[in-house]
Amino acid sequence: MHDSNHVAVLDFGSQYTQLIVRRVRELGYFAKLYALEDFPGIGKPGAIILSGGPKSTSEVDAPDLDFEALKAFGVPVLGVCYGMQLLNIKFGGTVKASNRREYGPAALKPDSCTGLYEGVSPESQVWMSHSDTVEKLPECSVVLASNQHGTPVSLKWEDRFYGIQFHPEVTHSHQGNRILHNFLLTAGPLEPFRIDDLKREIIDGIRAVAGNKQVVCGVSGGVDSTVLAVLLHEAGVNVRAIYVDHGLMRKNETEEVQNNFHRMGVKIETIDASERFLGALAGVSDPEAKRKIIGELFIDTFWDAVGNAEMLAQGTLYPDVIESASNAKSKASKIKTHHNRVDRILELQAQGKVLEPLAELFKDEVRALGASLGIAHDILWRHPFPGPGLAVRCPGDITEEKLHIIRECDAIFIGKLKEHGWYEKVWQSYAALVPVKTVGVKGDERSYEWATSLRAVISEDAMTADWVELPYHILRETSHRILNEVKGINRVLYDISTKPPASIEWE
Repeated sequence: MHDSNHVAVLDFGSQYTQLIVRRVRELGYFAKLYALEDFPGIGKPGAIILSGGPKSTSEVDAPDLDFEALKAFGVPVLGVCYGMQLLNIKFGGTVKASNRREYGPAALKPDSCTGLYEGVSPESQVWMSHSDTVEKLPECSVVLASNQHGTPVSLKWEDRFYGIQFHPEVTHSHQGNRILHNFLLTAGPLEPFRIDDLKREIIDGIRAVAGNKQVVCGVSGGVDSTVLAVLLHEAGVNVRAIYVDHGLMRKNETEEVQNNFHRMGVKIETIDASERFLGALAGVSDPEAKRKIIGELFIDTFWDAVGNAEMLAQGTLYPDVIESASNAKSKASKIKTHHNRVDRILELQAQGKVLEPLAELFKDEVRALGASLGIAHDILWRHPFPGPGLAVRCPGDITEEKLHIIRECDAIFIGKLKEHGWYEKVWQSYAALVPVKTVGVKGDERSYEWATSLRAVISEDAMTADWVELPYHILRETSHRILNEVKGINRVLYDISTKPPASIEWE
């Protein structure tokens, strides 16, 4: 799939490599990430990008590639950071350790605002992350741009090989998308990235693989599993969508999920396992122990309901595929770590009976796919909800009383965000229970009750997150309602911690 005229991104191990793929797709072209082990069998790309990486080209085990094979493709090549250094060596130049390690913003000074730097300002901010720099330049090279110290940070070799010693894919490089766009213009016609085309291709692929087999999938009400279930339904396969209620859901969550799937015309089976889960969690306060109990019990509950499955469908996304690979071989997707314990799933995967139709998509692309399937906007823009549910928002032991308090506080907070038009401006929001009782006054009586902490963050991928500066009137109204309506709470806090060092959830 997509082996012709696409943009092939070769992964040298940079933490930003996925972002290159994302930016190219945002520019309207189909891009796919490949491990070095897959080169040169990457089809017939229209352009190739060599990513950055943590290694130095001088290290014994430094990543390498077949340069003759790279040239044989006959398409434009862009080397980013490590990729630039490697290209400089391949063309006969040298690289040395820099006296000045560059990490962070730097000034880009193009020699000419044409070609790769068409439309780029004479001094634009870019993001550096490297300790090596080019030393000797081969005769065939041309310096396209330097930094504020006069060091070459962009080169061209021969007709179609380009190198940049900065990361255009990160937002800190202010005109990075423009530079990527200019590079892609040097290629021939590239395969466009259109979600409707991809939808038809995915549906055809599901039909070809599933045929008349029964396909089982788990649904949570979240965006990924919802789009997956609707895709399977749209493909006309024999699908069983199973929803497990572990008793750790938000207020009226199960009813809302059931209603949403009814709106979409997709039948789901609901398994009420709340007593089973809460019984197993009774008296357990260690966060890792709680997660382990919930994860293993969820899998057991799901497979008890499934019985004999002919095929399993998972809502694995592109970042999941790459992150859960056991080595650099990004193309070889693996089931997430917490699923690896289940021999049955691994057996199905080994037999080619695990469908992952969303495995080439990012979260925003899944939302676009869902919209093309006719899924309602409010369903597609639900905030992420963790697999362990409210357990990660209830430090210490879990009781029905604590869960009730969290549900009520959370419902008030989310309701206020929606009322004031802030729900979709926030990536994730919730109320957690602070396991500390404090003194307060309610009416004429002294109270000794719990505190609740409200949290609202913005994030692209959950790897990092920043807290949201909500208007004071929303916090005031939320606090007022919680303190007046939720029995057991006499103090409301707002969490202004970033990730890192804090996590998004409390546990």
